[in-house]
Amino acid sequence: MMVATKPLDFRKGAEGLSTLVRESMLAEPFSGTVYVFRAKRADRIKLIFWDGTGLFLFVKRLENGVAGRRSRMA
Repeated sequence: MMVATKPLDFRKGAEGLSTLVRESMLAEPFSGTVYVFRAKRADRIKLIFWDGTGLFLFVKRLENGVAGRRSRMA
């Protein structure tokens, strides 16, 4: 698993993320490694990985942001 250290433009899809893996992380997106990206507000994450048949894109919205951070409205 490789985790991007900078937030990402969340408009990017699987192809854009695979290009980012190649150019910024200097890694091979079709190696089977899971690559993790986060949004600027840390309220969403995206994972991509190659499963041998295609590029898998997983998107998750975190209701309370990063674990341990709570909304001031709570």
